[in-house]
Amino acid sequence: MFPQKFIDQLGRQVDLPSLPKRLISLVPSHTESLFDLGLNDSIVGITKFCTRPTEFVKAVEKVGGTKQLNLEKIAALDPDLIIANKEENTQKEIEWLMARFPVWVSDIFNLEDAYEMIFAAGKMAARESKAESLIAVIKREFDSFRSLESASRKRVLYLIWKDPFMAAGSNTFIGHILEVAGFENAVKDSRYPILTESEIRKINPQLIFLSSEPYPFKEKHKALFKAICPNAKIILVDGEIFSWYGSRLKFTPSYLREIVYPLVNS
Repeated sequence: MFPQKFIDQLGRQVDLPSLPKRLISLVPSHTESLFDLGLNDSIVGITKFCTRPTEFVKAVEKVGGTKQLNLEKIAALDPDLIIANKEENTQKEIEWLMARFPVWVSDIFNLEDAYEMIFAAGKMAARESKAESLIAVIKREFDSFRSLESASRKRVLYLIWKDPFMAAGSNTFIGHILEVAGFENAVKDSRYPILTESEIRKINPQLIFLSSEPYPFKEKHKALFKAICPNAKIILVDGEIFSWYGSRLKFTPSYLREIVYPLVNS
């Protein structure tokens, strides 16, 4: 029953006077999750980086990029609820929206945070049972995966950007997924440190994962890192699998098991 009060992952109270019927998502992984919760008819705005599910997003109004929103367009869409993220969106823009619309902000570091976000989205949109089912599927995949696989704690340097080199360090969702997968994150610095070639050489990882996003690493980039760390195995990985903290998580265990582990052990 509405009105209801919800608490987002920043600890803020979000007041919803009625069931939201005009949703805007400012985060790609959240957008996919909202569609997977069956909210197709309620999603009126997404970012240009919201590419999944591919069969639905093309028809939805784009409101700019995650860090450069078209605030006037968002206001014109008159949303009942906006879903944002502390890390992926810009504080100043989100605060502008908060002054005008209900904004629920996620802040996700691990799987439990991701489950909390999915359930909260479902509850706010009266899709609790769908959210619970989706969480159960993800948990079942990870429980099965954990009992079957191990990456032998190999040290991984996970790179997300090229100029300058930027890695996923500790206190990140990517770092958490690496740990869950049985790897050791070779970067101990918090968040996303910038690294020089000499620093990468000093880290001396056993594995270097080149992510497909946000920088689109390709096969041609392998030679660069092989020259820096000749003893490391260089592997291109699907960045969505490691960094999207929504419904795409249901594919993470199978991707690790069927794609990543065979490459690591080849």
